[in-house]
Amino acid sequence: MKTPEEILKYYFGYGEFRPLQKDIVQHVLDGKDTVALLPTGGGKSICFQVPALMLDGVCVVVTPLIALMKDQVENLKQKDIMAVALYSGMSKREIEFELENCINGKYKFLYVSPERLISKHFLSYAHSIKVSMVAVDEAHCISQWGYDFRPPYLQISHFRKYYGKIPCIALTATATKHVVQDISEKLELVNPKIFTQSFVRKNLAYIVQNEENKIEKMALIASKIKGTGLIYVRSRKKTVEITKLLLQRNISADFYHAGLESKERNRKQEDWKKNKIRLMVCTNAFGMGIDKADVRFVIHENKPETLEAYYQEAGRAGRDGKKSYCIFLHHPSDNARDEDNILSKYPDPADIKRIYELTCNFLHVAMGSGAGENYDFDLNDFCTFYKLNSNFVYNSLKRLEGEGYLQLSESVHLPSRIKILSDYQTLYEWQVKHPIIDNLFKVMLRSYGGMFDFYTTIFEREIGFRMNKTETWVKTQLDKLHKIELIDYVKQNGESKLMMLENRFKDIHIAPEKIQFLRARYKEKIEAVNAYLKNSNECRSNVLVKYFDEINKVPCGICDVCIEKQKKDLTYQQFKKYHKKIDHFIQNKDFRSKDLGQFVSATEIEEYTLILRWLKDNQFATETKEGHWKWVTKKA
Repeated sequence: MKTPEEILKYYFGYGEFRPLQKDIVQHVLDGKDTVALLPTGGGKSICFQVPALMLDGVCVVVTPLIALMKDQVENLKQKDIMAVALYSGMSKREIEFELENCINGKYKFLYVSPERLISKHFLSYAHSIKVSMVAVDEAHCISQWGYDFRPPYLQISHFRKYYGKIPCIALTATATKHVVQDISEKLELVNPKIFTQSFVRKNLAYIVQNEENKIEKMALIASKIKGTGLIYVRSRKKTVEITKLLLQRNISADFYHAGLESKERNRKQEDWKKNKIRLMVCTNAFGMGIDKADVRFVIHENKPETLEAYYQEAGRAGRDGKKSYCIFLHHPSDNARDEDNILSKYPDPADIKRIYELTCNFLHVAMGSGAGENYDFDLNDFCTFYKLNSNFVYNSLKRLEGEGYLQLSESVHLPSRIKILSDYQTLYEWQVKHPIIDNLFKVMLRSYGGMFDFYTTIFEREIGFRMNKTETWVKTQLDKLHKIELIDYVKQNGESKLMMLENRFKDIHIAPEKIQFLRARYKEKIEAVNAYLKNSNECRSNVLVKYFDEINKVPCGICDVCIEKQKKDLTYQQFKKYHKKIDHFIQNKDFRSKDLGQFVSATEIEEYTLILRWLKDNQFATETKEGHWKWVTKKA
């Protein structure tokens, strides 16, 4: 059997594991339950993908994000690792076929949403699958104290019990100690070991600037900082408006939001990733699963809902380790609607019930029916039809999802897929009798492999080009072959989906006390964001990590608060005093900045840090890769 390092090199091309990854992988291989708390860009997927490739059976990966699910499966396939994801838009036959493949051991990874995991149809197949381990991504969703609580996650522990003593790993990028404890309890993990990587990102400069004319400030930032950037805004309308204003100032920019056609979203993503455009003005729909290491700055034009969200979005900057900027543009007027936002986020129970009834009517779901059915659902069409506010409707639907009545999935581009249903002999006989179809199959079989064994992605336009036929002609022929069941042809789909998790009820119950609890929790998170913005005394990096229960006494030295403090010069006597002690520390040869708190009082740490930075900037002293300080050639 290959070692974890050999698997890492063979499949993923990395020469060594990042900090903590190897320990996490080994803990899972030992069959033990694990919680991995790794910040954005920390390589969470490696922690379950490597051990899964070494274990016998299928790794079930539970994740709520369809786009991320789809990206990970495509990335695994490119590495010749067999993986499949089940999501809205797949036909019932396709889902059943892929589950049969899991039962027969053809896949190493099965990606599912938490809602899919608890469906009776899925479970009727899943109990026959040899499952090696369960990986729970975005695990903070299982905790009511997390920022995106999803009740279906609570059923994961029941699913796992069908398979006896298999390891479970829960992964998240942002969680407080309270949430981590809740994750362990809700998943019923047995003596889990909790691996936590520091939330400190030393290369990120966190900056808050009070600005009324934000567009001019964004243009100024873009002109001063080289490289690509992200600008996060709260609404789709603003992505378009701000992009137009930036383009008028000759700044390369484009906009992105979930309401765009899937092909357009993919094109914009690729243009940004390939540096064809510099700035992406986007909603929080952009960024998940997009790995771009050289993002030099992330600007927030408006307040994110939580510090968790801010940390994740800002953390998309500087993944290559180089200095990058996380800039929060704020104006006191931004706080004016905080209370309204809380009420909008969690509507009254009566309003939620009304949206449930209107949704069922809009989709023509009869009373007592609908469970397990998928429906194309355009939120804008629905809101226009009933003359409703889209934000209010969306938040009501998310609460209905939280209560387990339905699931609203984001639109995701699913290319057309084909599976040949007949055997080789039947297909050959058909091709002999129908020369035109014979040519069609020859082109497809030469262009795409595996259609007898798997549902295979095809592109009708590409097939038509090779046959000197139109895309419409190809689709028409494939439709005919589908009707006679020679093939299963699942057409391209990029629409949002709504799945009814239960049959339509005459009346539903939304507990008022639960809405009050959610509002109170949300208010606390808004207040934490406001406290971060108002802070002018403590290092911003330290304020952020403290929110996640990590105490870091050493200031970052590059945030706006630290820079402001550095402007205050030390007296000669102070310099002499601190420098003498620093000389003593460095002479010991094992002194590191993070050890300052052990040798000096907390009130003096900033002064010592300032002296060390001066020594480094003037090349009197330097830090090794391990963080140890040493003198260069002379002393100041």
